[in-house]
Amino acid sequence: MTEDAPSLTRSRALAQRLRWLAESGSTNADLLALATADTAGWPHLSVLLTDTQVAGRGRLDRVWTSPSGSGLAISLLVRPAGKLPMESYGWLSLLAGTAMAEAINARLSAAGAAPDARVKWPNDVLVAGKKICGVLAEISADGSVVIGTGINTAMSAAQLPVDTATSLAVLGADPDPDALLAEYLGVFIELYDALVAAGGDAEASGLRARVEARLDTLGRSVRVERPGGVFQFGRALALDSDGRIVIVDADTGTHTTVSAGDITHLRAQD
Repeated sequence: MTEDAPSLTRSRALAQRLRWLAESGSTNADLLALATADTAGWPHLSVLLTDTQVAGRGRLDRVWTSPSGSGLAISLLVRPAGKLPMESYGWLSLLAGTAMAEAINARLSAAGAAPDARVKWPNDVLVAGKKICGVLAEISADGSVVIGTGINTAMSAAQLPVDTATSLAVLGADPDPDALLAEYLGVFIELYDALVAAGGDAEASGLRARVEARLDTLGRSVRVERPGGVFQFGRALALDSDGRIVIVDADTGTHTTVSAGDITHLRAQD
């Protein structure tokens, strides 16, 4: 472990504690363990990150890796217990995805490229329909939440694992980790503090509007894969007050509220 890489000056000014790891199996697992063992030493808005993660996890317990130095794994600790009602925790992944989409758009704009990053409910960031970032939030026994984001930064076109993925480098943007992380943290803190000030009300805090402005899923035909391999097809109609997505079933027309699952955007012919 290497404390505070010197190139992360802007990010260190925003994080309460920041540690750079030369390598990690999973920054989420590492930060959960550290924050549980030493509550005082790892306060709210602590960050653990690396550009070499060898056993990262996504939704539905999928495992993924990336070539060393080609991506950035960021885990951010928030301690909402006593500040947010539990039902508002469902907004945290969407909050993080929106913050990262805005950070990516800042990087694209700085490079003279179109700022086209959008969020796919509940946990992916896409640019022009291609995945550039995934989000995974995990809660600890004491109610703290670690929000992990894995973003393709310096990955070349040849290194992309699938043709539905992209990276900052492929898009022509500077993959500088300090600039990206500082922009992400700045937006995250702004949105999170507003949510706390509004007592967890995403509508009153402005979070709902900010998320919906970036959300690419609403109005689309989708396939929902639920835990256990159960599939549902329909149209994404709206977000409810807790950040869950409301699906209109393609066969029955009934409305179903989905709190957990993997969404695939379908084309009209699908």
